[in-house]
Amino acid sequence: MTAHSQDPEFPTQAFATPADFELFLDREHITAPGIFVKFAKKSSGIPSITAAEAVEVALCYGWIDGRANSIDDTWWKIRYTPRRAKSIWSKKNVGTVARLIEEGRMRPAGLAAVDAAKADGRWDRAYAGPATIVVPDDFKIALAKVPAAKTVWESMNKSEQFPTLLRVETGTHMGRSKRIDAVVQTLATGRRPGSSTAAKASRKTTSGESDRVQKPSTNQGPRREGPRKRKS
Repeated sequence: MTAHSQDPEFPTQAFATPADFELFLDREHITAPGIFVKFAKKSSGIPSITAAEAVEVALCYGWIDGRANSIDDTWWKIRYTPRRAKSIWSKKNVGTVARLIEEGRMRPAGLAAVDAAKADGRWDRAYAGPATIVVPDDFKIALAKVPAAKTVWESMNKSEQFPTLLRVETGTHMGRSKRIDAVVQTLATGRRPGSSTAAKASRKTTSGESDRVQKPSTNQGPRREGPRKRKS
């Protein structure tokens, strides 16, 4: 394993095998705030854990993956963090966890995250991924009542529709109709809802889930002051 400190928030580390990542999480899953796992591209020939293997290990310890980012021609990385208390679940990960339980791989922290999701209903509200999510009937009915909204919606592709469907499906049941009404009203004006959110949600993740952590901007350089004018 090779450690790096390229990120101001989390360390970046490469793992040759799933067992190496398991050893790290076994030691650090309770105290570490997160880590960027580096993955070697297949063409590099460097021994490396795969993203599919890494997310399974993370789920075992109650962690979850985030966005993927390129590093260079050899490496790319994904952020892994402990699952937040109200983090939503994807149906893909629900199915993966069911298999991991059967295989006896889940650790106490991972099982605790599952129990918490089952207790507050997040487990049953798990969402489908972009490739399989469908437009729910109540949303279809609402769109049909406003032709202008329906026209804009049908002009959007699946990746553009997904963030909106995710918002409709994963919120509370009590607020569902209000969320649908708000989306339809936005569409009726000719605007696509949450265009900036859509761009963020379309970034690559391996599991379909994303525990977003907003970081302060690092693009601002030091402020330059020009020569002061003398008062006459």
